[in-house]
Amino acid sequence: MSEITPLDQVGEFGLIRRLQKSVTLSQPSTVLGIGDDAAILSPDPGHDLVVSTDLLVEGVHFDLTFCPLKHVGYKAVAVNVSDIAAMNGVPTQIVVGLAVGARYSVEALEELYEGMRLACESYKVDLVGGDTTASRGGLTISITALGHVPKGMGVRRSGAQANDLICVTGDLGGAFLGLQVLEREKQAFLADPEMQPELDKYTYVVQRQLRPEARMDVIHELRDLGVMPTSMIDISDGLASEVLHLCKASGTGARIFSENLPAANPMLEVAAEFNLDPIMCMLNGGEDYELLFTVPLADHAKLKNHPDITIVGHMVAQSEGVNLITKAGQPVPLKAQGWEHF
Repeated sequence: MSEITPLDQVGEFGLIRRLQKSVTLSQPSTVLGIGDDAAILSPDPGHDLVVSTDLLVEGVHFDLTFCPLKHVGYKAVAVNVSDIAAMNGVPTQIVVGLAVGARYSVEALEELYEGMRLACESYKVDLVGGDTTASRGGLTISITALGHVPKGMGVRRSGAQANDLICVTGDLGGAFLGLQVLEREKQAFLADPEMQPELDKYTYVVQRQLRPEARMDVIHELRDLGVMPTSMIDISDGLASEVLHLCKASGTGARIFSENLPAANPMLEVAAEFNLDPIMCMLNGGEDYELLFTVPLADHAKLKNHPDITIVGHMVAQSEGVNLITKAGQPVPLKAQGWEHF
C-alpha cells in the first residue's frame, strides 16, 4: 500500500511544487505559467478572448462515495471547456482554485490533478496557475477557463431568428440516468457495506455522468463545414431549460419535436428499468454537456446527414410560444424542470 502524505507535511508551497511537476505547457499564447503572482498570456490580436468560470462543490456537484477524484478533476476541466465551446471558442488555458478539507492527503490531490492533466491534454489546454486554501468542509474546485475565437465569430445566446433550425449534438438523458444508478448503488452500499456494486451493464450512462466530454470536436467540424451557428449554449441543466434560455435571449419561440430527440439505447434501457419517461429524462435530466445551437435554414443540407448532430426543431415567432410537439402533433408548453441551485 502506498504511503499517504498529510498536507501539513509539505505545506501550501510544497504542494504547489509537487503538482507543478505534472503540468506541461503547449499553447503559443502562454508566456508564463505556474510559479509567479500571475500567469502571462499573449493572445493573438486577430482573436477575441473568451473567459468562463465554474464551481464544483463536494456534496452539491459530486459525491466522492461513487465519484473517483481523477474523474472529478477531468469533469471539472471538461465542463469549463464546454462553456468555451458554447461561445464557438477554442480553449487555451485554465486556472484552478481549490478549497481543501483536512481529511485530504497529498496523494488524493495528486489524483485530482491527474484527472485535470488528462483533460488538459485531451483538449490541448494549459494549466497556468491558481490558488489553494483550507476548507472547514469538503472539497471545492473553482476553474476559470480562457479561450479565443476569431474576431466577430463569437456565438451568443441571442442571435437566433424565426425559422432557424434547432440542433443538438450527441444524445441526451444518459448523465441523469447514470446518476440514478449511482445513487441506487450508494443506498444499497450504505445498507450493506459488504455488497459490491454491479455496474457493468450501466457503463454507458455511468460514464456520461462521471466523465462527460466537451464537444470541441463539433466546434471544429462546424467550421470545416462552413456552418456558423446563430446562437448556442451547452446542455448542463437540461434541454428544456437551455431552449428557453435561447428563446428568451433571442426573442423567439420554438417548436421541439419529441420524436426527433436523440436517445441512445443504453439510456432507454435504464429509463425503462427505473420506470422513467425517456422524454422527461432527455428534456430535464441535465449534465449531458452536449451543445444546443441554431443555424439558418439554408444550412440544412450541410447538417442533415451528420452522424452526431440531430435537428430537433425550429425557432418560431415569440408569439407562438415554446412548445414540445408530441408524436400525435399536439403542442405542449415546454417548461424547465431541470436543476436549479437556489
